[in-house]
Amino acid sequence: MKIYIIDTGSANLNSVVQAFKRLGYDAVVSSDISAMNDADRLVLPGVGTACAVMDGVEKYALRDFILNTKKPLLGICLGMQIQGTSSSEVPLNSSDDVITCLDIVKAGVTKLPDTGLRLPHMGWNTVTHTDHPLFDGIRQDAYFYFDHSFAMNVGDFTIGSTEYGVKFSSAIAHENFMGVQFHPEKSSQAGEKLLNNFINNF
Repeated sequence: MKIYIIDTGSANLNSVVQAFKRLGYDAVVSSDISAMNDADRLVLPGVGTACAVMDGVEKYALRDFILNTKKPLLGICLGMQIQGTSSSEVPLNSSDDVITCLDIVKAGVTKLPDTGLRLPHMGWNTVTHTDHPLFDGIRQDAYFYFDHSFAMNVGDFTIGSTEYGVKFSSAIAHENFMGVQFHPEKSSQAGEKLLNNFINNF
């Protein structure tokens, strides 16, 4: 099983590497498209800002590779958000209202509204999910670890949702593409089970 973690240059990816190592797999961090063509599974993490992750996608010419791959791909946090159409997480002093993302699912990413709850949404929260294979053996309303201020709206692509002032997509799927807003690598047994499902169910 060849697992490649797509490196957009926006984050230290060691925690994701270590999560797979705990499951018995040596995941490789790479932005080398020729190497990643041999992958069995692809993981697209993201930490920081949507703009930074998309800048890395363009810098390493990853857009066409990601959009055209038929390999199972799991986006984590911002790696899920950039699978949407656009994000309102624009750089400070930008004249743009949104940045263009990968448009794998028809969805917008916007800042969580001020409902009196602390932002960023950081810590443990529950996920209500469908019977998608990514969630095999994971109970309803299992707890996962979140750390974000922007979120994707709920749509036909939503396979998991979470409430934090408002309901948002905490897991999505479209064809071979999947994404989770939470961090499975920091989510204890439920996160390990989800990563195992990603490896074994697709």
